[in-house]
Amino acid sequence: MTELLADIYVWSKALHIIAVITWMAGIFYLPRLYVYHVEQVEPGSKTDEMFQTMERRLLKGIMNPSLVAVWLFGLMLVFTPGIVDWTSVWPYTKGASVMLMTWFHMWLAARRKDFMAGTNTLSGRRYRMMNEFPTVLMLIIVFSVIFKF
Repeated sequence: MTELLADIYVWSKALHIIAVITWMAGIFYLPRLYVYHVEQVEPGSKTDEMFQTMERRLLKGIMNPSLVAVWLFGLMLVFTPGIVDWTSVWPYTKGASVMLMTWFHMWLAARRKDFMAGTNTLSGRRYRMMNEFPTVLMLIIVFSVIFKF
C-alpha cells in the first residue's frame, strides 16, 4: 500500500490542494452569506428562501464534498512514506488547525439549520467576526507546511 501511495504522491498532492481551495472558498463565502441573510432578509420571505437555497447548495454541493476530499487526500499524503517528519512540530500544528477548521465547517452547518428553523440569534457582526477564524487557521496551516517548524 505504501508503494502505491508513493507512486501516486503528486496526484494526491494536487488533488489535496484543489480540494483545499474549493473548501476554503466555501468556508469564506458561507459566513458572508449569513451576514447578508441576517442583516437584509425578512424571515419567511421569498428572499429568505433564496438565501437558504444558496446556503444549502454551497454547503452540500461544494463544501461537504471538498471537506471529504481534503481529508481523504490529506490522509493519503500523511501515510505516504517520507512525506511527514513526525519529529517536527509542523504536522501537529497543521493537524490541530485542520481539526479546528473542520469544527468551524460543522459550526457553519449548524447555523444553516438555525436559519432553516427560523431560530438564528447571531448578528451580522458576529458572523463577520467568526469569518476571521478560518483566516487565522489558514495562516497557521500554510506557514506550518511551508516553513516546517
